[in-house]
Amino acid sequence: MPADRPTRLLLTVLAAMFLQQTFATIGRTMPPIIAPAILQDLVLDPAWLGVYVGAAALAALLFQLGCGSFILRYGAMRMSQVALVLLGAGLALATAGPLLLLLVSGVIGGGAAAMSTPASSHLLGRYAPPRQAPLVFSIKQTAVPAGLLVAGILGPWLTGFAGWRGTMIVAGLACIVFALMLEPLRAEFDADRVPTQSFRLSDFHTTVAAVLKAADLRRLSFACFAFNGLQTVFTSYFVVVLVELGHGLAAAGLVFSVAMVIAVPGRIFWGWLGSGRVDPSVVMCWLALGMAGGTALMGLLGPSWPLVLIGLVATVLSATVMSWHGVLLSEAARLAPAGQRGAATGGVLSFGQLGGLLLPLLYSGLLVLTGSHGAGFAACGLPALVVGIVLLRATRNLRATGNEGENR
Repeated sequence: MPADRPTRLLLTVLAAMFLQQTFATIGRTMPPIIAPAILQDLVLDPAWLGVYVGAAALAALLFQLGCGSFILRYGAMRMSQVALVLLGAGLALATAGPLLLLLVSGVIGGGAAAMSTPASSHLLGRYAPPRQAPLVFSIKQTAVPAGLLVAGILGPWLTGFAGWRGTMIVAGLACIVFALMLEPLRAEFDADRVPTQSFRLSDFHTTVAAVLKAADLRRLSFACFAFNGLQTVFTSYFVVVLVELGHGLAAAGLVFSVAMVIAVPGRIFWGWLGSGRVDPSVVMCWLALGMAGGTALMGLLGPSWPLVLIGLVATVLSATVMSWHGVLLSEAARLAPAGQRGAATGGVLSFGQLGGLLLPLLYSGLLVLTGSHGAGFAACGLPALVVGIVLLRATRNLRATGNEGENR
C-alpha cells in the first residue's frame, strides 16, 4: 500500500463527510431559520416552534439509538445517503399544506439528519489517527456552522423570492442531489459493512446500557444532553427573538449567520487544543461554563439592545454552544468498544437528542407561562452550568489522585 494512501483516504472521507454534514444541517435547520415566515403564513404562535423542534428531537433520539446496526449492515456511507434522501423528502412534505404534515416532516427530517453524525463518526474513526482525532472530528463538525451560515443567508433571501415553501423544496432537492454524488465512494468506504448484521428492538436498550455502564461515556452522555439541548434552543429561537425585538428577518438572519462564522475557527481551535495539548474533559468544562455565561446574557436581551451588542452575545454562544462537537465526538469514538464507534456515538448523541427534545419544550412552556424569552434561555442554560461544575470537580479530583500517586 503506498505510504500516502491512508492520508488520501482520510482527506477524501473528511471532505465527503464535511459536505454531507453541511447539507444535513441546512435541511434540518432551514425550517427554524425561516420560522417567522412559516408562523406568519400559517397563523401560529411562536411557542408552537418548540413543539416542532421537540418532535424532531424525539425522532432523532430514536434514530440514533437504532442506527448502529444499520450502519454495520449497510455501511456508513450508504446510511449517509439514506439520511439525506429522507431529509429531502421530509422538507418537500412540509410544503404539502396541512399543519400535521409540517409536523410529520419535522419527525422525518429530525430522524434522518440525526443519522448523519454516527455514520460520519464511524468512518472518521476508521481513518483518523487516534492522537489527531479531536482535530479531525472538529474539522468535520465545522460543517454544522457552515450549514447554518448558508441557511441563515440563503433561507431569508429565498423566502423573500420564492416563499417559504419554495425555499424548503430547494433545500430538499440539494440534499437529494448530494446523496447521489456520494455513490462512487461506497466501494471503498463501505468495505467494512457486515451484511449479516441483524436489527433487533433490544438494540435500543443495549445501546443506552452500553454508554451508561462506562463512567467516561456516561459523563459524555450527560454533557451531550446539556450541550445539544442548549444548541437546539439557540438555533431554533435566536432569529425569532430578534424579529420579535423589532428587527427584520433578513437582518436577524444576517446576525445569526455572522455569528456562525465564529463557530468554524472555534471548533477547530477546541479540537486542536484537545489533541494532546489539554485534556478533552478540561476543554469541555471551559465550553460548558462559557455556554452558561452566554445564555445568561441572552436572557437579558431587550428592545434597547443594538444589533452589534446582540451580535457579540451571539458570538460568545457560537464559540461555545456551537463548537463543542469535535471534542466530545472524538472522545466517544475513542472510548467506544472495537467496531462499535457508530453505535457508541449514537448512544451518546441520543442523550443529546433527549436534551434537544426536553429543553425546547421547557423553553416553550416558559414562553407560554411568562411571555418572556429571557426566562427560557436562563432555564435552558442551567444544565450546562451543572455540567461545567461537575467536570471542574472531576478534573480537580483526577489531578489530586494523580499527585497522590506520584508522591507514593
